[in-house]
Amino acid sequence: MQANEDVDLRVRRRLRELRGRLGLTLEDVATRAGIDVSTLSRLESGKRRLALDHLPRLAAALSVSTDELLGATPTIDPRVHAASHTKHLITFWPLTRQGGAGGLQAFKIRISARRRTPPDELPTHEGQEWLYVLSGRLQLILADQHYVIEPGEAVEFSTWTPHWFGAVDGPVEAITLFGPHGERVHLKP
Repeated sequence: MQANEDVDLRVRRRLRELRGRLGLTLEDVATRAGIDVSTLSRLESGKRRLALDHLPRLAAALSVSTDELLGATPTIDPRVHAASHTKHLITFWPLTRQGGAGGLQAFKIRISARRRTPPDELPTHEGQEWLYVLSGRLQLILADQHYVIEPGEAVEFSTWTPHWFGAVDGPVEAITLFGPHGERVHLKP
């Protein structure tokens, strides 16, 4: 019941606000909406519950959309607008905004065909990493184990394990997920 009361309260406030902004009387809005003045007065004062069929008529009477009358929060642009970063022959395209769900960040990556030789000491850091190979063949080294990951295969591993990944015989495209610790290691200078 709380959600309905919140909607009623929000609409009552918006009705008064919009009516006042437009300089309209209760009678003006009631006439435009085809609602009895006493009904509109009781709606505004909270003495009568809002009915769904009132919304479109009241919105039209006030020259606003039903969403505007409901005081709905504007929809934000869902697209992720962020620049790519390249580090150690890997280009990262962000697929999530900073501070995504649970701190996880998703990236599409492209590993250069030139990234074929692991460093002498494999890095470790806090966290988990997940990779899904879209195209190309990925070379993955976990401690002393070597794997070739084919398109359509996914891997998940603890980043406390010494690890490295690169290309086998051409560029690799993949989707990767990692938390803030992995982001610092992969993206920060």
